[in-house]
Amino acid sequence: MHRRFFVAALIAATALHPGLAQEPTAPPAATSTPPADAPAYDVVVYSGVPCGVAASVAAAREGAKTLLIEPTKEVGGLNTSGLNTAETEHMLKWTFGGVAQEAYQRMGWEYGRWNPVYYFESKVAAKVFHAMLDEAKVEVKYGVRVDKVEKEGATIKSITLSDGSKITAKTFVDAGYEGDLMARSGVSYTWGRESIEEYGESLAGIRLDKTPRKAATVDEKGNLLPGISGWAKDVTEGAADKKVMNYNWRLCLSNDPEQSVPFPQPKQYDRARYRVLENWIKEKTAANEPVKLLDIIDLYSHAPGRKDKKEVNNKQAAVISVGHFGGQFDYPDGDYATRDRIIADHTDYTLGMFHFLATDETVPETLRTETKQWGLAKDEFTNNDHWPYQPYVREARRMKGLYVVTQKDITEDRRKPDSIAMGSHFIDSHHVQRLALSPTEFVNEGRIWEEGQVYQIPFRAIQPKAEECTNLLVPGAASFSHVAFCTYRLESTWMKTGHAAGVAAARAALWNKTVQDLIIENLQERLRDQGQVIDFIEGQPEKFVKEQKKVTKK
Repeated sequence: MHRRFFVAALIAATALHPGLAQEPTAPPAATSTPPADAPAYDVVVYSGVPCGVAASVAAAREGAKTLLIEPTKEVGGLNTSGLNTAETEHMLKWTFGGVAQEAYQRMGWEYGRWNPVYYFESKVAAKVFHAMLDEAKVEVKYGVRVDKVEKEGATIKSITLSDGSKITAKTFVDAGYEGDLMARSGVSYTWGRESIEEYGESLAGIRLDKTPRKAATVDEKGNLLPGISGWAKDVTEGAADKKVMNYNWRLCLSNDPEQSVPFPQPKQYDRARYRVLENWIKEKTAANEPVKLLDIIDLYSHAPGRKDKKEVNNKQAAVISVGHFGGQFDYPDGDYATRDRIIADHTDYTLGMFHFLATDETVPETLRTETKQWGLAKDEFTNNDHWPYQPYVREARRMKGLYVVTQKDITEDRRKPDSIAMGSHFIDSHHVQRLALSPTEFVNEGRIWEEGQVYQIPFRAIQPKAEECTNLLVPGAASFSHVAFCTYRLESTWMKTGHAAGVAAARAALWNKTVQDLIIENLQERLRDQGQVIDFIEGQPEKFVKEQKKVTKK
């Protein structure tokens, strides 16, 4: 009874008529027979990542006929592909609300708990996301990518998908990590890192770590080893750069033989890719220092009640880990063939590393034995050979929209009149590349880890310029500088802005408005009614207290 009442209350809060009543004019009268050229949908959302799920559910609950297009075989993005946390360990929970908080509440119920849970399993996240989409009557189309966009002036008229189908809608939302719909719509965008000078950001540009790493960087002929991108002497700190932070697969592993399946063999195994790792292991062994698997990868316990089940992530402090440094450089603006090649390469790199650690004779027997204890979790990604549906694309394209959120907006000018959601995560960039200092030393480059503060996310950051597109919102590859994006790139934060984008897209479609002409005060009122947190709350902390700063650096 309690669960049913809570869900009913959440859905009732998003009923169509109260939201529409806030607009100053009535919508066009419905006709029994729509015009022959009427769009097939009110709202089309591209990419079923958590941001896209939230946008689709929010739009459909407003009464908009909604289609969600997901290029893979599963919705949920990284939350259903191995990243099993809302990241509240680095955020302030009071900023959570709306569709995002509803999802975490529903996950709590799946574990028999009344309170929301912020650590979960991919399979549980998938179950919740599917239930929310089904209840909202969102149509979902899987396994297709956007190919072409047809525009009339600054208005998208249709999109053509990779299966040849043409989709029409009044309003579109690009929720994806890559911004593919945005890019094909002629909207301005960028990728990589701005210089310190461009926006006056102290954390911008190329950033060399202060601590060198001891490991061979060249082979016997003096050529840089795989994984070493160049020489530190050839870069300038603070300069602009088109490279993005590294990507990796967020695997789900188990060391229980009854709950795991063996790692598959890499399709392309190149032992030379692990020379940096091999040389580091040799140095540690020569110094009689033990080497453990946890020196190389991070294993998180995010599965409630499952001590055997772990989530794998790139380990920042490791000399080499599952982050494929250099493998991501061509991904952000690459075509689909390039992207597929890069994804396959990340798979080979990851499987090859585990194969090397489990079988190579240069690896100490204790480490080989430890590695062999682990396999892919049998109960995850069961329709994909227990492998995640997509890799962790931490950063790709970013729109250059009506307003670019920069470091100053998240550290100083944190209040915005057109707020639609709240951010609070640390400024967190993983390393971008390894640069050789000498034949025996290298330095990592690109890391940012700075205390987070609460800031308001402006509606302008998901709006294109009106002259570029009038019926598209971009909550995924939103209009942020690289530094600011490092606080934004969380599935939970993306869900918040996805919620706002869905409501806004529905209002624009149902009222025949451009996204730039929506009345922001009415949109904000609607979001508040739905439990979305868009305002600072008196008495709530606006930055992390000392105890909250004692977290594991990711």
